[in-house]
Amino acid sequence: MLRPLLLLLGLAVAALVPFMTQRTDALNLLFLLLLYITLGQSWNIVGGFVGQTNLGHAAFFGTGALVARGLWTSGVAFPLAFLAGGVAAAAAGIVVGLPTFRLRGAYFAIGTLAVGEGLRITIGNVFPLITTLPVALIATYDLSARYYLALGLAVATTLAAYLLLRSRVSLGMLAIREDEEAAQATGVNPLRHKLAALIISSFFAGLAGSTFAFHQVGYYPSAPFSPIWTFDALLVTFIGGAGSLAGPILGAAFYTVIREVLAVNLVQVHQVIFGTLFIIVVLALPGGLVDAWARVERRFRPAGRR
Repeated sequence: MLRPLLLLLGLAVAALVPFMTQRTDALNLLFLLLLYITLGQSWNIVGGFVGQTNLGHAAFFGTGALVARGLWTSGVAFPLAFLAGGVAAAAAGIVVGLPTFRLRGAYFAIGTLAVGEGLRITIGNVFPLITTLPVALIATYDLSARYYLALGLAVATTLAAYLLLRSRVSLGMLAIREDEEAAQATGVNPLRHKLAALIISSFFAGLAGSTFAFHQVGYYPSAPFSPIWTFDALLVTFIGGAGSLAGPILGAAFYTVIREVLAVNLVQVHQVIFGTLFIIVVLALPGGLVDAWARVERRFRPAGRR
């Protein structure tokens, strides 16, 4: 009972943030935190639930940003452009997944990385100029609206992952993660389950890209396709705990806050320090921060409740 209450309290506080502060730096930081929750949770569906290391996640994030931005600035209502970004990313997930899921292990990871990088280079060549919002849209820019969109999307992505974990489909996905050959021997169709996970994952990654396109006034179209978005999602998931619902949330909070503190106070070496800290966390806590919290709970739980 305590956890649902804490969750509702956290959501209530998050919803009141724009009323408690008008500082753009604080809202932008929280926007980034929420975006990382969505990215981490969407990557977790493939990487954590099915055990497939997708290194091309930025391709779906970028596809959502490209489609949503193009439609929105052309006069399409943003809600439609927002959804179109997610649908386009899901379609890209099918195109990418059908050939790459025939690869195993490291070959799959390398294949998805190659697809993502190829798409980034192509977009950079086709659209070399900065995309900037029209003056009319800049004049009505509201950071609070962007924040609430990111909050709603983070909640929706986490809810989708929760429902997926409690569906019958997840049994096959988790079986593939543990042992693909054994799962196939028991009647599980690996390609079908992995493709379903990638479609859901890429859909929410595309919506995250749409949200990014809604937030940014100007950026290069190839920027959302940068592999940094893939590795940020991966870091967030593994720091928090891959395969768990709370992992991407805890990982996103840890990653965003620690990186910001290091970037402000140790500008020259903050990336090296954060990389070292990440390695320490992964080696000391293979299950992430979720596993660390579970250990603390077990340690201090009354003897009669063990």
